[in-house]
Amino acid sequence: MSTGKAPELDWRAFDVLVVDDEEDNLDAFRFSFRKTFTLHYALGGGVGLDRLDTLDAAVVVSDQRMPGMSGIDFLKRAKERRPDTVGILLTAYADLPVLVEAINSGAVDRYIHKPWDSKELTLVLKQAIRQFATVRDNRRLRDQLAHYAGYLEREQRDPLDYGLLAGQSPAMVEVGRRIEEVAGTSTPVLIEAEPGCEQEVVARAIHIGSPREHAPFVRVTCAAFRGEALERELFGWRRGAFEGAFDDRAGRFEVADRGTLFLDAPEMPAPALQARFLRALDESIAERVGSTDPIPTDARLVVSLPDSIEATWPGLIPELASRLGVFPIRIPPLRERREDIVTLAEHFLRKYARRNARAATSLSSDAKTALLGYDFPGNAHELENVIERAAILARGDEIQAEHLAFGPRHTTARAPAKKPEESTGTAEAASPEGARALDERLDDLERNELLLALARCNGNKAEVARSLGIQRTTLYYRLKRLGIDA
Repeated sequence: MSTGKAPELDWRAFDVLVVDDEEDNLDAFRFSFRKTFTLHYALGGGVGLDRLDTLDAAVVVSDQRMPGMSGIDFLKRAKERRPDTVGILLTAYADLPVLVEAINSGAVDRYIHKPWDSKELTLVLKQAIRQFATVRDNRRLRDQLAHYAGYLEREQRDPLDYGLLAGQSPAMVEVGRRIEEVAGTSTPVLIEAEPGCEQEVVARAIHIGSPREHAPFVRVTCAAFRGEALERELFGWRRGAFEGAFDDRAGRFEVADRGTLFLDAPEMPAPALQARFLRALDESIAERVGSTDPIPTDARLVVSLPDSIEATWPGLIPELASRLGVFPIRIPPLRERREDIVTLAEHFLRKYARRNARAATSLSSDAKTALLGYDFPGNAHELENVIERAAILARGDEIQAEHLAFGPRHTTARAPAKKPEESTGTAEAASPEGARALDERLDDLERNELLLALARCNGNKAEVARSLGIQRTTLYYRLKRLGIDA
């Protein structure tokens, strides 16, 4: 049964700096408190200030009477370097006006008369550490809120939008039905889909259709984190857990508390990470790296994999595979639902017409035929890129088949050949060689436009993307595809 008390802190996880000009006084402090606190020592105020350049002390304890720099002066300067540090002054002189002035100035948080009592000073040090920890926790929460607010603002400006999720195909109608069935629960969801499908759209639909709608939706692009980096990102860490961990940090499980955590295409997790996942799912507990303190978390987990768990993660422990695979949703690739291609393409056209007044707004019948004849190995993401490019290249309001440039890796089911009396082009244009030549010319045109934009923006990719009216990720994709090293 809960008592309502705040959890006890690990006092040794916080640094305490003791400053005195007499070695005997430092030894007395060491003898009394070394088992309870993590202590650091400095002979005099000057040495103490030097220590604070590298030491993030929670508490600084200073003697008042020291040659060259008094304890009050030292604590004033210490506050300038470490504003969160709690300053405690040890004094044998009851000079109340000076002490009151020092406390009012904020340099001194507490003062203790000498000779000090070890039990009393232990309580004072614990109170000071708790005060420091509260300040840091509040700052961390404000930073998390600001980060999430910025994330929401970006999403509002540039929403991920693949049109009507259901589309026209029976397969996507089934996906919509599955979303409705699971959204109101807290069950983990496995999305099985090839790269470039509408994984995040489905994950967001689950989140929006659930009671968690007003809590955070947190997406993690797992390809950006390798090995232990993913474990740290998901579960956070404790200060000092590894080199570079200068402060405590909450993991994505904590940030997504009461909301939804979407993991996009994670690699096979290491055994330690599997154990953390299992505890988070079974016990709603997250432990930060380097800590054994349990942190309650109620994050609904949605995982996207390119195939089933058995096929993608064959070595996963059975308990975790069972938990993650309770409710799978398969998104079929575009080649299995060609009736959705034109609907999505027209949606992307409307999307880019809102961004670029000069972009084309409709598809010709030949363009629709060409789209339906392509397999789209990159699925909806590739379709969006193809339409965005065509909308830029088209000089009129209508996209023609020649404006559509597909990637070199496809195997296209070519549109039916026209009858001789319907043909208006040359034999070269109708041949595969002519189509390849056209693709090459379009690539050259786009390459030149990108190079000019890079030169105009002095290589600033964010500025290039804004000037062209495209997303930065789309720009990176195109630079890579066209072999532009910038």
